[in-house]
Amino acid sequence: MTRTQVSLRMAVPSDAPDLADLWTDVLRRTTVEDQAADLELIIAGLDDSTVERIIVAEYDGEFAGAVYLQATTLSPLNLEPVVRALSPHVLPRFQRHGIGSALMDAAVTWAEELGIGHVATAAVAGSRDANRFMARIALGPYAVLRVATTHAVRSRLSAHRRPAQSSGGRQLTQVLAARRSMRRSRAGAEG
Repeated sequence: MTRTQVSLRMAVPSDAPDLADLWTDVLRRTTVEDQAADLELIIAGLDDSTVERIIVAEYDGEFAGAVYLQATTLSPLNLEPVVRALSPHVLPRFQRHGIGSALMDAAVTWAEELGIGHVATAAVAGSRDANRFMARIALGPYAVLRVATTHAVRSRLSAHRRPAQSSGGRQLTQVLAARRSMRRSRAGAEG
């Protein structure tokens, strides 16, 4: 009985169409061809990078998954070094074959090579399997990243704004006076 092999390698420009298909849910919303063109540019830009790389996983020579690795800081405010494993994805037909573990092992190995003591990743909130996998390999929640369109946030902010104060702040003055009056009434009734 022969054991199938998972092999890892650095991404090359010809991987762009496979990566676009794999990462379509995290790339900008456009055609698959444009996404592949974006990824070709990204991969070309990684040639000279010492702080970023895309690792591709193959299963028996077939493209099976990938992860984008970035050596950076935990946040712009927290300068603790970290290797971010961004978008570790495995094609559905290759799940449960050790590919996700191999991709995350690549992140840990690179962090060790760089002398970095932390590895971080993110999983889509609704992906139960991905979140369970991350928890099993000791990655706990640190923050929640929330995203919305600029238009949606603007409309919600506008809806939550207080009404504009009328002439000279009269409305606010009336509200405060009513509250003081209610407090005095309650204090008088209790006494």
